Amino acid sequence: MRKTVHRHLGKVVAGAAIAVAGTAAMVAITLPGTAGAGETGGTGGGPAAQQAAQEQGGPAAAPQPGVVEKAATEGQKGKGLDPLTDDETERVAKLAVNRQLLNSSENVEGARGPQRLTVDLAEPEADELDATNAPRRAVVTFYDYKSDDLVTKTVNLDTGKVEQTTTQHGVQPPLSRAENLEAARLLIADPLGADLKADYKDATGKELTSPDQLQLNAAIYRATPGAQSAALDKCGEHRCVRLFPKVKNGPWIDARHLIVDLSARKVAELDRG
Repeated sequence: MRKTVHRHLGKVVAGAAIAVAGTAAMVAITLPGTAGAGETGGTGGGPAAQQAAQEQGGPAAAPQPGVVEKAATEGQKGKGLDPLTDDETERVAKLAVNRQLLNSSENVEGARGPQRLTVDLAEPEADELDATNAPRRAVVTFYDYKSDDLVTKTVNLDTGKVEQTTTQHGVQPPLSRAENLEAARLLIADPLGADLKADYKDATGKELTSPDQLQLNAAIYRATPGAQSAALDKCGEHRCVRLFPKVKNGPWIDARHLIVDLSARKVAELDRG
């Protein structure tokens, strides 16, 4: 791996479907000294005003500090088809986990309770599309690492009741950030992660000890019967991950041949022959 990795450092790994989506939070900033700059309607901090002050022998007006507008306060409860608020998201996630599910399931770290994946606003029922007071519902998905089941619950936000529960086996939705971090943590701790750590040190001069030092992209890995070692046969039933790690503000590291089985908490290597 070392020779392969060094050839790929700093380049997008060939053959890997990696999409890195960057989002930029835009903050509205009002700069008093820029409104109407160079015009008679400008504020005292504009270039025309400063030039006039200098011509009259007075000091140029100092630019006023910028003012950052505060974001609007988010309500505790949305209306209609409004996106779920943070309060609603946390509330329905708790309502969806009853005592039975809490005690019978495990999350990605092996602790009690299922691994939360997503919380989304549910579409209204067909007979509620034109209703002005249709109840808001949320769909919450969990992965139970004890049974390898995907559990989906629909929660009525108005009544606080779980209206529907479905359980599916062998279904592998996209990974959550917590799962990506745990997969990287297992890989770093495993002997098969030695080359990853060595390449990180080559790129940064520092030891790789935590997944927080990496930018992580990942994809679900499903086994092709008979194509790989027996250690990977259950991937698809188990939740298995192929990681695409990147040094923060640095190069990609090729780890495509390593698969982390989150269900078994083991790392295996693909046959590269």
